[in-house]
Amino acid sequence: MEKKESVGANWQQSRLLTANQIKYLENMQTRSKTYLVIKRTCDIIVSGLALVVLVPTVFLVMAIIYRFGENKGPMIYKQRRIGKNGKPFKIWKFRSMVVNADKKLKANPELYRKYIANSYKLPAEEDPRITKFGRFIRKTSIDELPQFINIFKGDMALVGPRPVVEPELKEYGDQVDKLLSMTPGAMGWWQASGRSNIEYPERCDVELYYIDHASLWFDIKVVFLNIVSIFKHTGAY
Repeated sequence: MEKKESVGANWQQSRLLTANQIKYLENMQTRSKTYLVIKRTCDIIVSGLALVVLVPTVFLVMAIIYRFGENKGPMIYKQRRIGKNGKPFKIWKFRSMVVNADKKLKANPELYRKYIANSYKLPAEEDPRITKFGRFIRKTSIDELPQFINIFKGDMALVGPRPVVEPELKEYGDQVDKLLSMTPGAMGWWQASGRSNIEYPERCDVELYYIDHASLWFDIKVVFLNIVSIFKHTGAY
């Protein structure tokens, strides 16, 4: 068995498979191969077409915007997230915060504690890191468009549980192996159900529910509800 890259100090030591791990590995093995092939094929086609359209249009406009004012700086923000089987990857977004926002957050202990307590998020109006333009692209989910690159590469799927930062793994307790058994997605049941309005520990139940019920038809439902949620700006901040 090949060794997987660790996702933290607790994952660096080899250990015996738990009953939960064995159960979810068996579930993955018995999951419809047809579904997985169709899912990946759709991911490649949709993300490929999206990038062909977005690169000469939206990406070009964004490149100009990020040359001026408080937005000046890198157009793309890359953040380390944990993917399938615990493999880390860099998620791509249009930058909605000031440069070195992560350092600014951690430099303020009180703000950082609030960030952790609020399920690793801060409301846009209370977050000094977010620019005015950043608030707009977050509200409209435009900041998420570069994730088509992640989807095309295979780090993410169009539909799946939302990829988390490493500290969030502890929220899943003994269910973390189940969460990491599936490729994370740009759209998911969590976003469709309320996005940032749903905090931990309820978010865990929502994400794991999708993994238990993943199917082609459920994915179509998730995509439709996500589109509705985007237009309604549900839980977007």
